Amino acid sequence: MYAGKIYLSEVEGGLRLSLYVQPNAPKSAVVGEFNGALKVKIKALPIEGRANEEIVAFLSRHLGLSKSQIQILKGETSRHKAVLLIAKDLAALAQKL
Repeated sequence: MYAGKIYLSEVEGGLRLSLYVQPNAPKSAVVGEFNGALKVKIKALPIEGRANEEIVAFLSRHLGLSKSQIQILKGETSRHKAVLLIAKDLAALAQKL
């Protein structure tokens, strides 16, 4: 666990990030914690995978990772998601969240 960030855990190959996603927001942004997860507002609608695509794109921009370094592990059709962040410097990555 990383300094009070209960939504982060170290797994083989990177960090597991627990997200709670609110789709159809005016803009994509991290808004804080919610029930043990990092709450993220996403501007895309949850139709045909658009919100999941926006989550990956937003996290890519926000964390400075390539899209291939971000994988949705669980929750493809749910607001509650588990995301794998693949990086070498996990501590630096955790600082950005």
